[in-house]
Amino acid sequence: QEQLVESGGGLVQPGGSLRLSCTASGSIFRIYTMGWYRQTPGKQRELVATVTGRGSTTYADSVQGRFTISRDNAQNTVYLQMNSLKPEDTAVYYCNAHYITRDYWGRGTQVTVSS
Repeated sequence: QEQLVESGGGLVQPGGSLRLSCTASGSIFRIYTMGWYRQTPGKQRELVATVTGRGSTTYADSVQGRFTISRDNAQNTVYLQMNSLKPEDTAVYYCNAHYITRDYWGRGTQVTVSS
């Protein structure tokens, strides 16, 4: 079973940047499609970005061109570089590891974009 630990959240002004990290505990990290999701109170969790084991990426329209997902299989870590942040990016960001029927989640890290 994978354990995922996120870090890097915090408070940032509009237009600023943050980088989130998520480190997995298992030894077969490279087989998982890794993703970042976010959730605000009263709303469903939504997909932000995913990256496959081979590096293929997908993004939500709302973050395309501003966010970049990447992974380091040697370090069992996935990153989310967030630039040009907007107040509407404020949410709890969750890391996800997906493989066929398996889904693992981190506990989340808060990102707040406010002046």
